[in-house]
Amino acid sequence: MTTVERPPLDAAELQPVSSDLFRALLRRQATSVAVVTAVARATDPARRGGIGAPIRAGFTATSFTSVSLDPPLVSFCLGVASSSWPVLARAEHVAVHLLTAGQRDAATIFATSGIDRFAAYPDWTPGPFGVPLLTGVLARLFCRVVHRVPAGDHTLVIAEPLALGDGGDGAPLVHHRGGYTAPVPR
Repeated sequence: MTTVERPPLDAAELQPVSSDLFRALLRRQATSVAVVTAVARATDPARRGGIGAPIRAGFTATSFTSVSLDPPLVSFCLGVASSSWPVLARAEHVAVHLLTAGQRDAATIFATSGIDRFAAYPDWTPGPFGVPLLTGVLARLFCRVVHRVPAGDHTLVIAEPLALGDGGDGAPLVHHRGGYTAPVPR
């Protein structure tokens, strides 16, 4: 058996975790940019039966990742204080759209609070169950929500891909140091 010697950890380099230091560290990680869309029935006690018309939600996510290949599972996180959370808390299906380098406007619009994101970004069409599907994306997954796991001020949503759409080759949009960028071609 071979033993690998590791240099001693320099404890002087470690600092207690604060919100600001944690946020600064996370800004150094480059992540792909996705827009997640969903639809849920509104609850309106004034209406007969307490169920209103469907309401849409969409938001920019940099936390999208694969979870499992067998069965296929993906995940993303959403803050419970987000304006999209009430829809995502009840949505049975979601669509995850991986954005191309040319879709900074979509990322910005779906990250902006206080606007009708679907009016501001008209490049979408209703998909299965009314879930909005963005056009011109690098790839799209239509998923069934299987778990919602509370995690601090966010909820981890785990979803099972049911169908996918490949938008073709292209450079992905990347989030790094608080802004959007694209990989440098080789």
